[in-house]
Amino acid sequence: MSRQMIMPGQTIGIIGGGQLGRMMALAAKEAGFKIAVLEPGENSPCGQVADIEINASYDDPEALNQLADVSDVITYEFENIDYEGLKKLQEKAFIPQGAELIKITQNRVAEKEAIAKAGVPVAPYAVINEAEEICDTISTLGYPAVLKTARGGYDGKGQFVIKEAEQIEEAAQLLQHGVCVLEKWIPFELEISVIVTRNLQGETTYFPVGENIHRENILHETIVPAGVADEVKDEAVKAAKKIAEALSLVGTLAVEMFVGKDGEIYINELAPRPHNSGHYTIEACDISQFGQHIRAICNWPLKAPELLKPAIMVNILGEHVAGVMEGLANHPEWSLHLYGKAEAKVKRKMGHITILTKELNAALEKIEASGIWSNSRKMIGGQSK
Repeated sequence: MSRQMIMPGQTIGIIGGGQLGRMMALAAKEAGFKIAVLEPGENSPCGQVADIEINASYDDPEALNQLADVSDVITYEFENIDYEGLKKLQEKAFIPQGAELIKITQNRVAEKEAIAKAGVPVAPYAVINEAEEICDTISTLGYPAVLKTARGGYDGKGQFVIKEAEQIEEAAQLLQHGVCVLEKWIPFELEISVIVTRNLQGETTYFPVGENIHRENILHETIVPAGVADEVKDEAVKAAKKIAEALSLVGTLAVEMFVGKDGEIYINELAPRPHNSGHYTIEACDISQFGQHIRAICNWPLKAPELLKPAIMVNILGEHVAGVMEGLANHPEWSLHLYGKAEAKVKRKMGHITILTKELNAALEKIEASGIWSNSRKMIGGQSK
């Protein structure tokens, strides 16, 4: 059976001009593609490396049509874009990922229903429309429980951990933003993620399972390979496969999971795009998540990703930039990626560093010893770091 492919020299359109779009664009340009980007602000991270920059809102019909006119295929770098606009754009443009995946993953209620339908476990939850329902439901779920807005939350925003009855009234203020989800608190040992890629032929590949460490609800480090048993990694990949097939995935999907004390897994969130926890793949694998994503949406055959060396990815937030600049001369092991953002703001993701090493714990200790990311310490694979 012949396969139609988007070929080098053609143009890939990207909705969203942030760092994920930038790294997609760089991977695509390596292979000889041209890039068009739609982003409201000028000189965005992706816009800096694109061939065509369209500055307008993501739901501007005229701008979307302009993107369609100059693009042979269109993808996106984040999920909070207008579903109806994307659906309409499909009538004019080739969008292999479709619009339905966006509709599901930008709404926690729809996302959890889709995961459960795929036969993969999620934490016990209930849909909350009114404050009174919190009281009724939490008596079943127990304390603590987490109330989350159905739409729009990220990096811990739009969430409230309810530890006692006196906090319910305060938590209920999230309902001002619309329907919420109340989840049972899962006492997990660690968080892992699997990044799965699937092309139009149904060929599917998985990147190595990464262990994710968060600080103040923002991803701090991803460690690969994850410090879990091989059986847990196998179950994580099986879960990702079930979800990818159930959603008829094309492109990239990041599946974030909690691992319980007995090795059981629960799906936390889905991201229908390359993901922060997959940045390590640029140096540590024989193909990056961005290169694989470009292959998938262009319907190229996919590589079977191989981990070349254990790795640690560390996020650079605004408050870390000065320290990183000062430390560069003393750290030849750092692979530095900065995203081209004009202003370094506290908690804003400005870049990341990847370190390849056979001595993960020694490298983790060295990261802490630098003082740049100084904070509480954690356990990895049962060892202190």
